[in-house]
This record gives sequence, C-alpha cells and structure tokens, in this order.
Amino acid sequence: MTTPALRAIGLTKHFRTPGGETVTAVDGVDLTIHSGEIVAFLGPNGAGKTTTVDMLLGLTTPTSGTIEVYGTTPHRAVVEGRVSAVMQTGGLLPDFTVRETIRAIAALHGRPERVDVAIERAGLGPIAGRQVQACSGGEQQRLKFALALVPDPDLVILDEPTTGMDVGARHEFWDTMRADAADGRTIVFATHYLAEADAFADRTVLMARGRIVADGPTPEVRAAYGGQTITFRPPAGRMGPHGVDPAWLDEVRRAVAPLGITDLEVASASLEAAFLALTGGPTQAHTTSPAESRTEAQEALR
Repeated sequence: MTTPALRAIGLTKHFRTPGGETVTAVDGVDLTIHSGEIVAFLGPNGAGKTTTVDMLLGLTTPTSGTIEVYGTTPHRAVVEGRVSAVMQTGGLLPDFTVRETIRAIAALHGRPERVDVAIERAGLGPIAGRQVQACSGGEQQRLKFALALVPDPDLVILDEPTTGMDVGARHEFWDTMRADAADGRTIVFATHYLAEADAFADRTVLMARGRIVADGPTPEVRAAYGGQTITFRPPAGRMGPHGVDPAWLDEVRRAVAPLGITDLEVASASLEAAFLALTGGPTQAHTTSPAESRTEAQEALR
C-alpha cells in the first residue's frame, strides 16, 4: 500500500490564554492526503486551519494526536526537502535580485542545479535580474513559490498563493500546479478566493470551530452542502417588454410540466454557498446580493 503524503489522526491543539483559560484551536482532526492530490484547505477566521498547517509543517507541536508526512515526522520531512511551504508571513531581502535570492536558498539546500528550474517553473525569467524591492506583490509571491520549488519537494503547502497576481498570472500559476500534480507532487493550499478553490481543487477540506466539517471531491461538497439551482428558457411568446410575462409565471406555479419549458438545467450551487452553509456565514443573518455575499465569504477567509 502506498504511503500517504500526509496523515493526521486525532490532531488536537490547546492554548492557554493569559487569564489561564484553555482554548481548543484544533479539535480531533483526522486527515489523509494522497500523492498527486490538489487540496483546497478552507475555513473562516478562528477555524483552526492556520494552527493545523503549522502542525503539519512541524512549526508547532500537537497537544495530542499524531502526524506523519510520507511516513515520518513533519520536521524530518522538511529537513529532507520533501515538504516546502509558501507562507504569507516571512520577508524577502529587498536588495537581492530575484536570481540572487533563489541562488542563496539553493546553496542552503545544496541544490545549485535547481536555480534555473525554479525560475522557469515560477515564470520569473523576464525579471530574474530585478531587485526584489522593485517587484510587485504578485511577482514577490511568485518568487516565494520559486523558493519552495528549490528542493524539488513532494508536498507543497501554499498559504494564499496567488495574492497580488493578476488573472493571467493566476491561471499560469495553476497550470503549473496541475502539471506538477500530474507528475505526483501533492498540493495543499489555503485561499480566500472561493472561485479559485472551486476551479482548481480536486478536493476541498473545510474547517470550522477547530473541526473538519466537510471533506470530499469539490463537486460533491458543492452539491451536498450548497443546494441546487434550476434555470430554464420560457416558451416563445411568454416574454414581455419588462421580462417574463407575470401571467405565465402564475401558470408555472400551478403546473410546470405541460408548459413546454426548454433548456432546463439543474446545477450545483457554488462552493461559496457550501462555505456559508457549513460555517454559519454572514449571509445567514441577513439578506445580501450575490456580489455582497461573495465579498463577505472572501473576507471571512482572510
């Protein structure tokens, strides 16, 4: 049987407040991720996902439970170069060029041959000679991604990986991620772009209140928790100058089948709807427009 890329059993983390109160940040999480998966790791503020990621990377120790990364401890997997991460925190040296930055990290890993590979994979060739302080936010994010690729890891954990990137750069980034996953690299990413998770993740793991509340193929999470919508085209002659004929709508309410409806489509709701339903999002407290609910869902993930 193939060793999972990541396995956590009964993962729990408690913290003590200055007042002596015990706070449970992560509460009995069981999680298995296999090689080659692209997994979106989502949750609102306080859900416990950041603490979970820290434990997966060996940055903090669980209060209870076990974690294995490719059959060993997270710390050992990181030391061996099997795991890399792109985190939101952590700065870059502003006076170094892009190439100098990658070269320095490659020297630390003993992998000088990976410099050009990382530059190419991250699409940094045109700006390799530019100083970091002259790079945009999106370019610096791509540089962090290049640094994560230097040791040629089996597992990459990404925290808001496309923040600051324009639409084109974002699609290029995910094309690279898909190619890497096809070659067996495992991708776990946290993002506040729900549409991005919807489009690119094979699997969605959603946390709330320290626990995993949904885990499965992204289309199944949408369908199970986001509900469904039905759209159709009214028959000819039923459209008035201000939209659908109200009299016809009354007929629809009484009996749908005999009306000759065409182009009927049944579709799963978005991942956003599932997120809000499972986490008690702000749209459950009051009515908002679709655009407003999208904004609120994204803010909840920041």
